[in-house]
Amino acid sequence: MSPQTVAELFALDTLVDDEERAIIDTVRDFGARRLRPHVAQWFEDGSLPVRDLATELGELGLFGMHLEGYGCAGTSATAYGLACLELEAVDSGLRSFVSVQGSLSMFAIRAFGSDEQREEWLPRMAAGQAIGCFGLTEPDFGSNPAGMRTSAKRDGDDWVLNGTKMWITNGSVADVAVVWARTDLDEGARGIRGFVVPTDTPGFRGIEIEHKMSLRASVTAELVLEDVRLPASAMLPGVEGLKGPLSCLNEARFGIVFGAVGAARDCLEAAVAYATDREVFDKSLAGYQITQVKLADMALEVGKAQLLALHLGRRKDAGGIRPEQISLGKLNNVREAIAIARECRTILGANGITLEYPVIRHANNLESVLTYEGTSEMHQLMIGKALTGKDAFR
Repeated sequence: MSPQTVAELFALDTLVDDEERAIIDTVRDFGARRLRPHVAQWFEDGSLPVRDLATELGELGLFGMHLEGYGCAGTSATAYGLACLELEAVDSGLRSFVSVQGSLSMFAIRAFGSDEQREEWLPRMAAGQAIGCFGLTEPDFGSNPAGMRTSAKRDGDDWVLNGTKMWITNGSVADVAVVWARTDLDEGARGIRGFVVPTDTPGFRGIEIEHKMSLRASVTAELVLEDVRLPASAMLPGVEGLKGPLSCLNEARFGIVFGAVGAARDCLEAAVAYATDREVFDKSLAGYQITQVKLADMALEVGKAQLLALHLGRRKDAGGIRPEQISLGKLNNVREAIAIARECRTILGANGITLEYPVIRHANNLESVLTYEGTSEMHQLMIGKALTGKDAFR
């Protein structure tokens, strides 16, 4: 009997249309040709050739690909998710790059920006000629963004921003930052507004965070804003309060639902290939019952995770997805992916800790994916609220 992949076991190809299959093939080919030969070295070096890759990813139409107009591809949400899956099969840092550019920075400007802001930034961002970042998380406020201290105060017709943002992907290489700040327009969270901040504005600094053990093939930064003066036109006019940044986060979480499946699938494929070639006690490691039980259980979870992702993608395309449903996908798929990466590591034995194989790199990356865009605990509480009708965040 010929070996089968998870896709063949679950007949996953029957669930995607021709356009989606073409996107899968294009991104997978780009990953194999342009990214995989270098990604282990990028991870080891803690670097990423952002500018070069931005242009190439832009030419493929991957930035803001599910958005309409302004040079964006206008694909379905499911197609975007499948592209995220193939990118994260190479490395979570690469999917994060695309996700932050399209689902956070570009989505915020597209959904809430003025016509002038859209015209100025979106075509260049879609082409990879301008890089964006998204400033929400602060050193003391991650899961509770309502407590943010970054402030925006009126000074004549201008706004003056002061504060610090933390763990910002692309932050030290970005051309534009979407920054959320507490204004003096109103009391409480309603006073939170978004601002489009060119990063060459005096007082803005992006400081790269070094010595990471996860997402090393990704640029992560701290943003420091010291009396950053912006015109009134810099404010995003289309939203106020936490609805703005939280809706952007839901866009990014949706990509993670798919992306985590890619990381898990890549680990499983590496483990199957290794077990097939490795001999233990004069027999292929793949021929032992314990190994096959491990592989079978992991294949089951990868397949289920992709089915869940596809279902949520179809719901999003139909306009009927809810935040708690995205939480279901993010919680399950990332949790299962990190468990699969760790189990695959056991099959590879000592070889599993080297960058010759992708498994430990995926495992390390998934430690970040597990907690960003909402920790597992926060998503559990979102689901718990949906089940009980009671808010248990405090």
